[in-house]
Amino acid sequence: MISMSPVRPGNGWRYLFRGVMVGDGHRRAGTPLRAAQDEAGVPPGVWKGRGLAALGLKDGDVVTERQAELLLGEGRHPDADRIERELLAQGKTPEQARRATVLGRPIEHNRSPKTDKAKERTPWLAFDLVFRPPPTAHIAWALMDDEHRRVLELCNDIAQDKTLAWLEESVAEIRWKAGGKERDRVKDGLVVAVFQHYESRATESRPLLHAHAVVSVRARRPHDGKWGNLSADSLMTHIVAADTLYILYFMEEVSARLGWAWEPREVTPGRRPVMDIAGIDRRLIGWQSTRRQQIEDALSVLTDKYEERQGHAPGEKAGYALACQAADQTRSPKRTELLSLTELRRRWRESAIRAFGACTVYRLAERARAAATAVWVRVRPVVDIALAAVDVVAVVYVMRGAFKRHHLLAEARRHLSYVLRGRPHEPGLDEQIVQTVVDDYTRPASRRMMTADLRALYPRDTEDQAVLRPLTRKRTAPPYERARLAADALAARVHAVRRAERLRSRTRPRTVAVPTASRSHPRPFRTGPKNGRLLEPETGVDTVEQTRQTLEAAAAQVAATLQDSRRAREAAHGPRPQPTPATTPPPHTQQPGTQHTPDRTTGGVA
Repeated sequence: MISMSPVRPGNGWRYLFRGVMVGDGHRRAGTPLRAAQDEAGVPPGVWKGRGLAALGLKDGDVVTERQAELLLGEGRHPDADRIERELLAQGKTPEQARRATVLGRPIEHNRSPKTDKAKERTPWLAFDLVFRPPPTAHIAWALMDDEHRRVLELCNDIAQDKTLAWLEESVAEIRWKAGGKERDRVKDGLVVAVFQHYESRATESRPLLHAHAVVSVRARRPHDGKWGNLSADSLMTHIVAADTLYILYFMEEVSARLGWAWEPREVTPGRRPVMDIAGIDRRLIGWQSTRRQQIEDALSVLTDKYEERQGHAPGEKAGYALACQAADQTRSPKRTELLSLTELRRRWRESAIRAFGACTVYRLAERARAAATAVWVRVRPVVDIALAAVDVVAVVYVMRGAFKRHHLLAEARRHLSYVLRGRPHEPGLDEQIVQTVVDDYTRPASRRMMTADLRALYPRDTEDQAVLRPLTRKRTAPPYERARLAADALAARVHAVRRAERLRSRTRPRTVAVPTASRSHPRPFRTGPKNGRLLEPETGVDTVEQTRQTLEAAAAQVAATLQDSRRAREAAHGPRPQPTPATTPPPHTQQPGTQHTPDRTTGGVA
């Protein structure tokens, strides 16, 4: 999954430099960044993104402490020290030299008392995006051998890079003028500093493979090349769609490189399931996610208080707020003991063996391959766009009522994850599903929102409340449970319509095939008087009577031809004797002296 938090001057900037850049540990004052990373056992951060070329950096370069301080902490060029020295040597004043290294508006401008209140808010310097694979991936990465560990790390890096590329190509926008009225795509791309981490912040260390991708808020405008700020709401709006895309890419990479399959797991009854690696012992999930258990215990207490105070269960938004509150209450201080990855993996394996036995730990890869074989026998990874569109619109409509395109995009990617189970999807398939939903099953709900078109989903049963009940009734059930009921009902309807179409397409028994009319002179179409649609020509009484007479004449001619043929055969060979049942030969034998007639059997009629 992906979570997002802002990096602001002050505490946010200090947390980035003292914790995030050194593996979520605690960096002592005066300790150099590289020494603190070596002590924590984490690799140094690297630069990524297409916007690095505008700053003179390359993809994969190591993030130095001074570069991060200038760009992510002050919004200045990462090589500002050299630029200032050159400008001072040319005779520029210190203020002019410093202003030349600032990318966009200086931070000091927001702190000036001369500015209005709209500009006095604390500016954002960066966005901290945390990429975390599914829980079973942490278990396989921590307990398997080094080869599987490296492959899983590679899969995580590839999925992360593809997701960042989608964000900078399709989502990232730069804003300018008052209130950000003018917006457009960035000229070059994003500038991202990625820091890899290996463990959770719980008191008892547990494996948690994740990465902090710190996206700089500075970017260049496409029309004039000047530096400005990214639009925060654009990234926040599409963070769920990016999350589902990251999981989809990670599943595909793992299945392609290791041959594993994925299966859904229900964490909370009535809520969305999560995708896990098939064959991983579920008991190891509880061993790995001690932090989750602490949050769930605190969340149950907060939920009971909410129900007692409000008189009903919390909804989706209230439940998310309570979960955030539970996470803050159970947040423990960071550990001071820093260990290398080798030492951490040794401790994790020993802890898992003590809890569940050596057989459970050492046979993880073997069981994952066996489970993948069973999954591929049971599940066909085939995407039906029509069924996918119906499933997506039903789930999003029940969960939200009114929605936007990015809500459909996130649900379409969830659908692909569930259907494909790790098999690769064609590029643009998620967008194709969303476009089908927008074109066929939605209607405008407001100036910026849309909703499901029930008359398109139920063209003949819109007045039947029993049919619409999965979409509109049963409010006591959890939202996702109602969404699945609606999706299953609509899927069954699509299957019924297809079955009826297939039955109608078959030739009925005892019918006569009538040749089609010549297409050299097609009959004209008439135009409807109201909507202007092209309709098929009407079939009148004369046409029906003429067709009946033609069929009767053809039947009479066929009967006469058969009668003449029978008489001619009797005149040439004589009447055919009818054998008695006792002397009837087997159906596949021929009596001596009897001529075999095609399509006929002795003693019967074909």
